[in-house]
Amino acid sequence: MTVLPVENVQDYPRPPRLERVAQPLRVIFAGVEIAHADAGSAWRVLETHHAPTYYLPPAAVLGAALMPSSRETWCEWKGRATYVDLVLNGRRSRNAGWLYPAPTARFDPIRDHIAFYATSVDAAFVGDIRVVPQPGDFYGGWVTPNLTGKIKGAVGTTHW
Repeated sequence: MTVLPVENVQDYPRPPRLERVAQPLRVIFAGVEIAHADAGSAWRVLETHHAPTYYLPPAAVLGAALMPSSRETWCEWKGRATYVDLVLNGRRSRNAGWLYPAPTARFDPIRDHIAFYATSVDAAFVGDIRVVPQPGDFYGGWVTPNLTGKIKGAVGTTHW
């Protein structure tokens, strides 16, 4: 049974911190485990008022299920993000994940690592804990029961 330490999202730093993930991560889509990262192989980004965003190494993701998307966004800390659709077993989830092909130097460890929106997959897990999506449709954090504090993302919280 996975036990995560209590963390208050208001204590996370700005600019964000990058750290290794001590637990294995899994992502399920269209009835298939499309990603499995062993403990210590993935990264998470911690930023004030955000649920952690998890980045899985490319080798941990079923590449055949990924299709490039035309969507791009910009992060003031990490740089230009490109997006991927998930396409598998007759299902398509548009802009389900994103990555940084050429991140800023500080975030170079997550180069080409893939993060998934929990709302765009059937299930995502930190250890054996099923995550809940961060509120709203902009942020891609994974909410686990150990998190305390105000997590932004709901209507009216995107600019504080």
